[in-house]
Amino acid sequence: MKTYMANNNSIERKWFVVDAEGKTLGRLASQVASILRGKHKPIYTPHVDCGDYVIVINAEKIHLTGNKWQQKSYRQGKVYRRHTGYNGGLIETPAREVMEKFPTRMVEDAIKGMLPKTSLGRDMYRKLFVYAGSEHKHHAQQPESLEV
Repeated sequence: MKTYMANNNSIERKWFVVDAEGKTLGRLASQVASILRGKHKPIYTPHVDCGDYVIVINAEKIHLTGNKWQQKSYRQGKVYRRHTGYNGGLIETPAREVMEKFPTRMVEDAIKGMLPKTSLGRDMYRKLFVYAGSEHKHHAQQPESLEV
């Protein structure tokens, strides 16, 4: 018996819509990352991008466990960090402020962190579309609703 290896010619990609309203951020992100990688398919091959396209709607209504929204101290709550590249250029932003300014960024960052950190992972990340509201512009692809 030979081991089956998927290649770009044999992969059929579907489009899925995931409603994030009331879902826990980390659990949603892990399931969406699994679909982007293609691990739900029997033809999954680790070194080939065999995943599907995913549209996440209602990202502004995501749920975080504990007191991550209410905590005001940078040491206690959920903090998003970025660096300007200069000495002392670390910028820490609490989750509450990130959600107010960029409602899709929390979902995008959580899913991106669960994908491989290679060029293959970047290709998988390009198949993710996140929208703050309930409307999206991918109706022509006839996406299927996916419950996670």
